[in-house]
Amino acid sequence: MGQQKIKWLRERGFSLTVRPNYEQAVAHAVNQLRGNLDPQLTYHNLWHTENDVIPAALRLADASGIAEDDMILLRVAAAYHDVGFVYTTEGHEIASAREAAQTLPQFGFSDRQIERVMGLIMATRLPQSPRNLLEEILADADLDVLGRDDFLIRNRQLRQEMANYGQSMTDREWLHFQLEFLQEHTYFTAAARACRVDKKLAHYQAIQVEFEKLVS
Repeated sequence: MGQQKIKWLRERGFSLTVRPNYEQAVAHAVNQLRGNLDPQLTYHNLWHTENDVIPAALRLADASGIAEDDMILLRVAAAYHDVGFVYTTEGHEIASAREAAQTLPQFGFSDRQIERVMGLIMATRLPQSPRNLLEEILADADLDVLGRDDFLIRNRQLRQEMANYGQSMTDREWLHFQLEFLQEHTYFTAAARACRVDKKLAHYQAIQVEFEKLVS
């Protein structure tokens, strides 16, 4: 049912429950990332969204007992959370939220649903400040890699991306940067803490050993 027809019916007093087209909304975001991202984004690329954040968000949501409708909104927000990189590397979360606000109405999302998606996207902004469980889940999903086995691989890709945009660091500077980030970071959800904290600590300890070798 088209948006104009929906509006026409609502204006005439008809009560309508319209389910947004979540799949098309997610496909739109994925297509934006696939076709328009700068190749120099070696970390914040399509893989990060499609194979990293979306699966992590759904896994954490399932472990947290999130209802289906909220789980779907979470998936949409995860798909859109880095679309802003198509437009800018500075404040990309704001650009991502703006893209969601401009795009989601055509897929049948209500103002309230769009507001929630935008809040979820902004919860990934550093320093993370989620305001509810759903936002905590997406914030944790965005940094799920900190407690995974592929951390070092993805870490190198992040370092390369930063160098590509003029933020090169020496080995000592990079290790110090990583130690500070890992020390200041916290997982918000019990589900993330249960499966990621131990490995994250192991990564921190390994980096600390490497750092101490460089400064000794």
